[in-house]
Order: sequence, then structure tokens, then C-alpha cells
Amino acid sequence: MKKTIEIKIASDVVCPWCFVGKRQLKQAMELLKDEYHFEITYLPFELSPGISAEGVNFKQHITEKFGDFEKFIARTSMLNERGAALDIDFQIAQIEVSPNTFPIHLVIQYAHQFGLQSVVTEAFFKAYFEELIDLSKTENILAIAKLAGLDEELLSAALQSEDLASQTKDLQDKVLALGITGVPFYIIDNQYGLSGAVPVTELVSAIRQV
Repeated sequence: MKKTIEIKIASDVVCPWCFVGKRQLKQAMELLKDEYHFEITYLPFELSPGISAEGVNFKQHITEKFGDFEKFIARTSMLNERGAALDIDFQIAQIEVSPNTFPIHLVIQYAHQFGLQSVVTEAFFKAYFEELIDLSKTENILAIAKLAGLDEELLSAALQSEDLASQTKDLQDKVLALGITGVPFYIIDNQYGLSGAVPVTELVSAIRQV
């Protein structure tokens, strides 16, 4: 009987390295599928919680956070290469809006009960980084979630729920209380923490070590 490995991943859907990390973890799990059964849970982590509900201009946001926009884009060349090797077509220079991601985290947490967290998270990554969809708009969030398998009407009602918002905020507070300051961050079997989009070989080694 295969051992079950639980992996919790703190991430944000506007984090390109989280997209890379998700694809690399998928590869690591594929390599280990004959040895382990995996249970994956996504934890909320807002990279920029202060962004307004309607979102802000991406170029302006990046400039305020990292400095010169063109230099920032030039530094993404390695990211683009890593992405291409994982079939990710990053379009970072063309992104127009930086959204407040809390509503998206609500959707991801709602999806947990249906076993759809990974599918929904993947859909949001692709929408933001490849399809250039504005994730500050509720109608876009609902449409993406529906295509990923969630019932749009039930989800729309859930997004108005104070309970879901409170649960998601509490979960994020617990993540921050662990001292996690950057994402992606992997918690393997509640024993081992791994920070960053580490290579597949390192993920495999960490899982086997645990």
C-alpha cells in the first residue's frame, strides 16, 4: 500500500514562480506516483493585500514595488525560460491590471470541498499569465471557476458569505504566523518546509526524506 503524503502549498495566483512551482510539483508527483499517494492543499497568501478591490495598473504597481518597469521585465528572461520548459507561455509584459487576490483565494478555498483546488488554481494561473484576463472583475473570476468545474450560482452565493471570508482570512493568518514571508512555500506532511520554486529533483528528494 502506498504511503500518503500531504503537501500544503502557500501561494498567490499573481506569483509567476508559484505557477512554475505548481508545474514542477506536478512533475515530481508523476515521478513518485508508484511510491506515494498525494493530498494537495492550497493555502492563501496575498502578495499585495493593500490593492484596491478594483485593482491597479500593473505597470504602475510593479514600478512602485520593484523600480524601473523595463528593467523588471528584462529580469524575467530566466523566468520565461523556466516557464517555457514547463509549457507555460508567460505574457508578463502585457498584463494590464494587478488585482486584489483575496476574492480569488475565496474561490480556491471554496473549491477545496469539491477536490478542485488544484484545477481551479491552475485555471487562474493560466488566465492571468497566459490569457491576460483581468482578475479584478468578479464576472471573470466566476467564469474561470465555472470552466474549472465549480457551480457558478452556488459559488456566487458563497462569495457573499462572511463565513467563507472569515475562514480564508483565519487560514492566511495561520500561514503568516508560521513565519512564511514568500511564496511558493511547501509544507510536506506537516514536518518539512520548502521555500521557493525549487527544482523537481529537490522536491523529489524532500518528499522521500520526509
